[in-house]
Parts: sequence; C-alpha cells; structure tokens
Amino acid sequence: MPELPDIDVYIATLDQTIGGRRLDAVRIRNPFLVRSVEVAPGAAVGHKVSELRRIGKRIAIGFGNDVWFVLHLMIAGRLQWKTRSPVFTGRHQLAALDFDHGSLLLTEAGTKKRASLHVVGSTAELQEHDPGGLEPLQCSYAAFAAQLDRENHTLKRALTTPKLFSGIGNAYSDEILHAARLSPVLLTQNLNDQQRRSLFDAMVTTLTRWRDRLLEEAGGRIPGKVTAFRAGMAVHGRYGEPCPICAEPVQRIRYKDNETNYCARCQNESRLLRDRSLSRLLKQDWPKTLDDL
Repeated sequence: MPELPDIDVYIATLDQTIGGRRLDAVRIRNPFLVRSVEVAPGAAVGHKVSELRRIGKRIAIGFGNDVWFVLHLMIAGRLQWKTRSPVFTGRHQLAALDFDHGSLLLTEAGTKKRASLHVVGSTAELQEHDPGGLEPLQCSYAAFAAQLDRENHTLKRALTTPKLFSGIGNAYSDEILHAARLSPVLLTQNLNDQQRRSLFDAMVTTLTRWRDRLLEEAGGRIPGKVTAFRAGMAVHGRYGEPCPICAEPVQRIRYKDNETNYCARCQNESRLLRDRSLSRLLKQDWPKTLDDL
C-alpha cells in the first residue's frame, strides 16, 4: 500500500501535471469504485483542479467549486498518466479523469477491488476522511512523545495505527524501527527517553530520505511503478538476506496478510521473535536466539 513518501510523490507530481487544469470528463468503469452517493463525480466536470492534499494514505483532489475526490489506493491501486485519452481494455482499469492534455488513469491489479473513490461537496466534509493521526514530518518531539503515551501498543502497531500517526504503514514502519534499533514488539509504555528520541529521529530521517529519493527518481512525472519493496531498504521485504549493518539474516513475523521484518541482532539483542504459525509448528524446538537458529 502506498505510504507517506509515495503519496507525497503522487501529490507533488499530480500538482505539476493537473494543477490548474480543467476536468473535461470523468469515466468510471467499475461502479463499485465510488463509495459515496451524496455528490456525483460529474459535479467536478468543467472545474479546474485547485488543490491537492495528502490525508493519511489518501489522495485528495480539490476543484474550484469545492468538490473533492478522495482516492484510497489500498494495496494494489495505482495512478498512471496517459497523454491520450485511454480506451478501457482490461479489468484492472477502474476510472479515468480526462483533461485537455491527457488522462489520469486509476488501475488496480488483482481480483480484490479494494481501491475507493469518495466524492465530497466541501472542504469541511473532507475532514471526515482524516483518521486524525499526527503528521510525522510536521510534529514536534513533544507532540510525538505525547502521542506514543496515549495508548500502550507495540511499536509496530503504534506507528501503523492511522489515528496515532498519519501515513505510516507496514513497509516504512519496518525501516523506521530498524533505523532506531528498536524491537517491533517493544511496548510504547516501556520506552525510555533515549529510545523515544531515537524513534522520533529515525521516523523523521527515514521518511524524509525516502520521500526525497522517490521525488528525485520521479523526475516530475507521475510515478508509473509504486511498490512497498524497494532496492535500498534495510529490512522490509528482505527476509533471509543480510542486514546492512551486522550481516545477520533478516527475520520476519507473519500474521495474516502482514509481515514484519527485523534484524534480531540490531533490534532485539540477537533474540528471535516468535512467528505465530511457525512457533505453533515447532513448539519447544523454536530457536530463541540467532545462535540457536
């Protein structure tokens, strides 16, 4: 799922591509994409794009008449820019926003269509789509620390809870925790002041570095490929590969559709964290340390 760095790149490149441009037509191929009924998508036709915002992991496109398109790409949704108005040819093409100089095409791979479009009729209604999480690159350390203390969660869950922190998901939470040298299952209320500060610094540094890198790679163009698995990541998606710091193999915890990657030596004093499914299978044979493994 696109996260804060990816969405910020979308926002920046969309602003360069369609900012100030008039919407000529909206074509919805899959009616299940539109999840609101109060305002029709056609209400924005004939109006110019006046503003683009990131709301958590959502992309908000505002028009001159205060109509907003709120796009949630979910796991497999992606945006593509076509210089010519595309003809829908496959099931993965869900919608197109047509302008005089090209079309913004929304696609979604796979059979599970989870991407969504909400159309709202005012900036005030737009706020209803904001989960309310703290903006990681705009908050102070004091606000960050207070947010962590609100509830007692594992660090992995705290970072990825939208009502606590905005725009952080599975991929960048792994990278942040590795940079901070903290275990993903450490509880927020057990953090000392030094660990809390390390986590804040790692969050700001990691998200800023990846956002800037992806912006440079995009070169002002709407990115055609957005993925949670990128070359240069320290641990996310690198199970079994060497940690770039200590060279020990990256470990993982799997739960349903999610996977947490971490370095046991750098983040957990060489102790292995239990993977729920494998630990049930191995029981007493589950290795507790890297040496046991």
